[in-house]
Amino acid sequence: MGTFLAGPILAASAGCSTPEPADSGGAEGSPEPMPPAAPLVLAQVALPYAYNALEPSIDAQTMEIHYTKHHTGYVKKANAAILEEGINVKDEAELVANVGKYSTGIRNNVGGAVNHNLFWEVMAPGGTGMPDGKVLDAINAGFGDFEMFKTAFTEAGMKRFGSGWAWLVEQDGKLAIGSTANQDNPLMDVSDFKGKPLLALDVWEHAYYLKYQNKRNEYVENWWKVVNWANVAKRMG
Repeated sequence: MGTFLAGPILAASAGCSTPEPADSGGAEGSPEPMPPAAPLVLAQVALPYAYNALEPSIDAQTMEIHYTKHHTGYVKKANAAILEEGINVKDEAELVANVGKYSTGIRNNVGGAVNHNLFWEVMAPGGTGMPDGKVLDAINAGFGDFEMFKTAFTEAGMKRFGSGWAWLVEQDGKLAIGSTANQDNPLMDVSDFKGKPLLALDVWEHAYYLKYQNKRNEYVENWWKVVNWANVAKRMG
């Protein structure tokens, strides 16, 4: 705009006609073209406790390897794939909801990144006791009582063949229990089980094998002792 103002003033003082502004390549007064959007970058949440904070339910070595190797790897690979494939979405939620449009690498690594972000936050040192308030009310309404809910959720984790996750989700204002394979998330368009995640249990062997070997049942039983029900309550609508 600086060169546009100088030209007409000088020409008018010399008695000449006002020159037309240089062609900007678009209609007069049209906005400047927007720069291309920066690619989405997924973040790894900071672990909200020390590696040994969930002992004896989850040992420090497993926590450190799980967080710094497995989860960090998912985040790095997801971001590399987003950049490589030129994916342009406004946020993480849009990417997860439409993950079926993209490669298997995006599906697996984005799932691994977001699932673990939730997993760390729905656990706490010593747990937070029994659920109460709206969480307990919803559990009682959906499953009869807490013990029946706990049995159903445990079965979802135990019966998931191979690697995957057990979930407590909201579906149309009601609670539901299910599981997904690999790193699928209930918010994904490709997931067989859908809903808003409230509670997640990682049943991949890397989550428990160092301490429990093939005893997934013992891992799940002890995991209940570190569930962060206060965080589950925050996630409820």
